[in-house]
Amino acid sequence: MVKEGKMATPEFSELKRRWGWEFNGMRLHEYYFENLGGKEGLGKEGRLFKKISEDFGTYENWEKEFRAVGAMRGIGWAILYQDPWTGQLFNCWINDHDTGHPSGGLPILVLDVFEHAFMIDYGLKRADYIEAFFKNINWKEVEKRLKSL
Repeated sequence: MVKEGKMATPEFSELKRRWGWEFNGMRLHEYYFENLGGKEGLGKEGRLFKKISEDFGTYENWEKEFRAVGAMRGIGWAILYQDPWTGQLFNCWINDHDTGHPSGGLPILVLDVFEHAFMIDYGLKRADYIEAFFKNINWKEVEKRLKSL
């Protein structure tokens, strides 16, 4: 569109507005599917367990908060992020694919809570879906995402 001089058109504007939404949707789904398929729990001797416990007080505190974020009303994502400047971990709700991303935040664990992720198998029972999600986390993959800062 640039070559044709169509930058001031509604089509150009809409493509640019939607690009971030589409790109984030693609990447978040990649993170989501990559962090599935595990059968083992998170090892208590690993870096991620220790970092979660350090930043949230206990692993259990973190898990309760993450589940609560995932159970919030709406469609979007529950994401455990790492701040690349401080190294701190925090849970965050992302509305749709594009609203609420902390600038520079590194996704560590990603939970899809759009209806398409759970409605066919779990109906309105989002808590059951989140329970199944936790039983299938590939913690080895998730731990690889944690940066040493």
